[in-house]
Amino acid sequence: MSDLRRMVSSSNALFVFEAAARGGSFTRAADELNVTQPAVSRMLARFESYLGVRLFERGGKGAVLTPEGETLYRRVSDGFRSIEAGLREIEHLRAGKETVTLSVSSAFTTHWLMPRMDRFQRRFPAADLRFQMIAGSLRGPVENVDLGMRFAAADEVVQPGSLVIREVMLPVCSPGYCRPGSAGPGSAEDGNTIIHLTDSSLDWPSQYPPFATGRSGPVKTLSFSDYAVVVQAALLGQGIAFGWSTVVSHALISGALTPASDRLTAGARVCVLVTPPNRPARPIVKEIRDWIIAELRAEIEAIDKLHPTLGLLRASY
Repeated sequence: MSDLRRMVSSSNALFVFEAAARGGSFTRAADELNVTQPAVSRMLARFESYLGVRLFERGGKGAVLTPEGETLYRRVSDGFRSIEAGLREIEHLRAGKETVTLSVSSAFTTHWLMPRMDRFQRRFPAADLRFQMIAGSLRGPVENVDLGMRFAAADEVVQPGSLVIREVMLPVCSPGYCRPGSAGPGSAEDGNTIIHLTDSSLDWPSQYPPFATGRSGPVKTLSFSDYAVVVQAALLGQGIAFGWSTVVSHALISGALTPASDRLTAGARVCVLVTPPNRPARPIVKEIRDWIIAELRAEIEAIDKLHPTLGLLRASY
């Protein structure tokens, strides 16, 4: 007998508990489960007695979770979501689809993957993409997904075939921002606006001035916690952002962004696409990883031709 079967009075008790905790009401749980309110109350009383703890504070404010109840609800709801995701994956497999979950930054998804999603779908018509989004810096373990983009130390041993690119950054801005007065508001007397990612400790602006923007006034700053917004602000002509090549390459190719300096910054890390250590990679996951790596390399080569003085290709591989 598994520990879970020993520790709970019945699996049905977990469903009743989750419904009552989520809705904050025994009555709402009863309506959802198509039973009576007294039946829900009796089931949860027996469950509490079996566990030896109170899960709810009964009162005029509805079913309020105790600290023990909050702990259990957090775990039960996570487990139910995982089971639901697994059942949906089975449905997709029956329909000829394979669900692939990526753990990537919101910036990479918005500014690199979305512009080529039609090509992705033509290349992988059987793939149903799901995302675990990271708003700021890429960090944390790769868990409960199929593939995760992370930065690793240059001397760190990584999975075979997982290397995407070396960490390379450069200041970028919109072409109109580089020509103050020629497109929209702003003049040469206006100073540069530096767009920061709040959870980055890099003092990158000090490495570059003077920026090639034609602006000479006092420097201003904007700060955002989501790197996707940092890049979007630069695209809208609001200032200069520090562009990771893994995010801004498409915008540099299209001309939506342009280098604000003729120098790069080579970081001490490498970008990798890795699979969880406890989950063998399915063939389609490996194919998607290889496709992303190849697509990015092609863009870096194209940028190297557009801006040869940067030396981007040499710095990236």
